[in-house]
Amino acid sequence: MQAANSIDTSDRTAGGGRIQRSNSLVEDVYEAIFAQLMALKIAPGSRITVDSLVKEFNVSHTPIREALGRLEGEGLVLKTHLIGYRAAPQITRRRFDELYEMRLLLEPHAAAKAAAAMDEAKLNILLDAAGVMSRREGKDDRLRYSNFARQDAIFHDKIMEFSQNELIRQTLSHQHTHFHIFRLMYHARVTEEALDEHEAILAAFGAADPDAAQKAMRVHIEHSRDRLLPAFD
Repeated sequence: MQAANSIDTSDRTAGGGRIQRSNSLVEDVYEAIFAQLMALKIAPGSRITVDSLVKEFNVSHTPIREALGRLEGEGLVLKTHLIGYRAAPQITRRRFDELYEMRLLLEPHAAAKAAAAMDEAKLNILLDAAGVMSRREGKDDRLRYSNFARQDAIFHDKIMEFSQNELIRQTLSHQHTHFHIFRLMYHARVTEEALDEHEAILAAFGAADPDAAQKAMRVHIEHSRDRLLPAFD
C-alpha cells in the first residue's frame, strides 16, 4: 500500500476522481476537487466528507483539508462547525441578476479604460490568457471546463487590472463571479460562444478603441447572462 501522503505515479484525471502527480500535492488535490465542483460531479449543496476524498485520491487528511479550506475562501465550499463541509448551493436567480447587473455597470466601462491604456505588452498578456482558454488538450471534458472557468476569471481580472481601478477589480474579484456562474450549467456552449466574444474584445484592444471595447464587453456579458438563464427554468 502507498504512503498516505503520496500519489500513485500513474496518470489520473481530476474530473473523474483521479489526479496527476506533480510537485504540489495540495495543488493537485485542490484542482481535482475544483474540477468536480465546477462540472457538478459534486452536486451543489451536497455534503463533502473528508474520509471519502481521502479514499478517492489515496492521500492523507491534511492536503484534503487544505484544499477544502482554499475552496471555502473562494465561496465554493461551506464549512459548518461540528458538521463539516458541503458544496456551496447554486446562486439564486436574484443573486444571478444582481451579479450581471453589477458586471454590466462596471466591466464595459473598465474595458474602455483598459483599451485607452493598452500597449503591446498588455495586449500580449491578454492574448496569452485567451489562447489558454482556446486549447482543447486532454480527453477530460470536465477538467477542460473547470480550467476554462479559471482562465476566464483570469482574463477578465487582467482587463480590470489594466483599467487601473483597483477598487473595481477587488469588488469583482471578491464575488468569485466566474466560478459561481460557470457552475450553473455544464455545457460546451458556455465555453464555445464565449471564445468568439473574447475575440471581439481582443480586436478592440488591438485597435486601442475604447468605444469598441466597451461595446464588445457589454455584448459578451449580456450573451453570457442569456446563455446561463436556462439554468433557472
